[in-house]
Amino acid sequence: MNIHEYQAKKILSQYGIEIPLGKIAYTPGEAKRMAGEVSKRGPWMLKSQIQSGARKRGYFLEKEAGRGGGIRLIKRRREILSAAEQMLGSTLVTMQTGPKGKEVSRIYVEAYNKVKKIFYAGLVIDRMLPALTLLIAEVGSEDIATMALNTPEKILKVRLDLHKGASAKQIREIMEFLQLSPKSQRSLARFVKGLHRAFIDYDATMIEINPVGVRRNGNLIALDAKMSFDENALYRHPEITRLEDEYEEEDREVQAHKFGFSYCDFDGNIGCIVNGDGLAMAALDSLRRKGSGMACFLNVKGGVDKDKIASGIKIIMTNPRVEGILIDILGGFLRCNLIAEGIVSAAAEVGLNVPLVVRFEGTNKDEAKEILEHSKLPIVIAEDMETAVDTLIQAVEESD
Repeated sequence: MNIHEYQAKKILSQYGIEIPLGKIAYTPGEAKRMAGEVSKRGPWMLKSQIQSGARKRGYFLEKEAGRGGGIRLIKRRREILSAAEQMLGSTLVTMQTGPKGKEVSRIYVEAYNKVKKIFYAGLVIDRMLPALTLLIAEVGSEDIATMALNTPEKILKVRLDLHKGASAKQIREIMEFLQLSPKSQRSLARFVKGLHRAFIDYDATMIEINPVGVRRNGNLIALDAKMSFDENALYRHPEITRLEDEYEEEDREVQAHKFGFSYCDFDGNIGCIVNGDGLAMAALDSLRRKGSGMACFLNVKGGVDKDKIASGIKIIMTNPRVEGILIDILGGFLRCNLIAEGIVSAAAEVGLNVPLVVRFEGTNKDEAKEILEHSKLPIVIAEDMETAVDTLIQAVEESD
């Protein structure tokens, strides 16, 4: 589950992380009034509240086609009303929303904060280790996703102790990597401690601050914030569940959530169905290495029946951007034959008009293969993921 920037900042501020003064607004008039409350003389930042990165470089469709992005610096208070009118109700398109974009229903009016340096900070679970890992990078014109693909050596990875967080030695390592002044050390230690405690206390899966600002006095301030939470742990956090914005979510995300699945959109053309985030990331990496890309993935997890699986598969099959489907299942608690039965059921209802490659491993693997072979559907069964990806890419190219 994701939340908006202003919600994430409120949580982080409770853990000693400094944030700019800001207020949420739903109308242009409210935006102008909130501006006066956060700063009497300005400047101000007007920030579209959609759950997407790259908002600053995004663009608006329809009435705002071609104009400034979803984050704007406003220097005169009289300009706030017209800027808010342009932003509210418009559809903002970023590299993460896809061409459809997302409608802006609220904006965050924030006091502008001048800083002398910025950097990226992200706290994630590295499932390859596995470990809680802090990512640090100096950011400029290159976004963090591009940096991770092309210049990963520019990203510092700090493995944190699950219970204690960062050590004094690790704080010094970050200081040296970012070439921060000694006067920033105390603020950096407090900042990293706050990220760690918020992550653990709220069962987060990701906290991203892009960027973190460094003031002239050395103190750190979170100029942006994103938080994602483990949906399996939300029963422990009703205060987080209340922050969910179903209006913000794509229909497919909402549908998937009803069945206990998780769904994510990307900008490629291959739809993936997996039963684990690790499998999804492995498929994403494999597709990228081979010059292709993922359109979306559905994590069906475990503890499901044939009908739920069929409904989940239909979510992928009816995505118009999907030109091929990869199903990679590591059967344990989730039986492979259930997936096979769901594929047959979904294909019978919505048809199968794109190439589909399946890789099964684990519980009832042979039974699953028999079900698909007897279905007479045009499905290719692969023995490993790399073969599955190669086969699917070739099939998609041949079908063009």
